[in-house]
Amino acid sequence: MSQTPTSQTSADAKPTEAGELTYLVSEMTCDHCKASVTGELVKVPGVKAVGVDLDTKLVRVRGANLDDSAVRAAIEEAGYAAVSA
Repeated sequence: MSQTPTSQTSADAKPTEAGELTYLVSEMTCDHCKASVTGELVKVPGVKAVGVDLDTKLVRVRGANLDDSAVRAAIEEAGYAAVSA
């Protein structure tokens, strides 16, 4: 099964057509963190659903034409760092 490389430069980075992006956001500890991250992510074009698991510190973003850099920027806007999981 072929996967899109994750080490693309910004010049050739492309949105995913459909699917899910998953990030580790280790600083999240409470419902306020969850609400902050979710609130920023739902503003990103293409995002249809956001799942935040505080126990595992994972954020799953589902949608169409998801742009990894836009999703990461939204998580950063909420005050957290995101690492691809």
